[in-house]
Amino acid sequence: MPPLTHLPTPHDFADVDLTYPDVGGSLAEVMPPGYRHLDRTILVGVGRGVHERAAEALLTWQLHRRAGARVAADSPRAEPGAVVVLSVGLGPVRIAAPCRVVRVVQEPDADGFAYGTLPGHPERGEESFVVRSHPDGRVTFTVRAFSRHATRLARAVPPATGLAQQLATRHYLRVLKKLATRP
Repeated sequence: MPPLTHLPTPHDFADVDLTYPDVGGSLAEVMPPGYRHLDRTILVGVGRGVHERAAEALLTWQLHRRAGARVAADSPRAEPGAVVVLSVGLGPVRIAAPCRVVRVVQEPDADGFAYGTLPGHPERGEESFVVRSHPDGRVTFTVRAFSRHATRLARAVPPATGLAQQLATRHYLRVLKKLATRP
């Protein structure tokens, strides 16, 4: 059975603007007002090896793939300006979520990135993913997002889209912990 819809590719978004003005807001201390906010952190493990495995899985899109999304990216690693089209669904029925990497975090004790929504994404906003090592050796993983509905479908079922984002975030947290703690 052929797909019911054409899934866009990263090339389709090469010259397209983000759908929100608050670029970098998911990495700010206080996220921008007027959006639904999400901020979750878990302990991934302890030690530099855990941090390195977590960062590599995150920055090479493995987290998203292992969490069940199809990933079409124009770069093998998250880098500023990279476009990624994530899609989820069953069989040929899929929802595409095009995003552009707006910031990359590369610090001695932190690695990650933030991506923002592009036209066609069901939401408007940004999401960041950061792995951080603490002085006591603990490694944490934080997912932060701010968003509001962008499509008719998302606006038609607002509780479902918020719940879907929370479930996806919990899944990301669990999957990264598994990827980081398996040598």
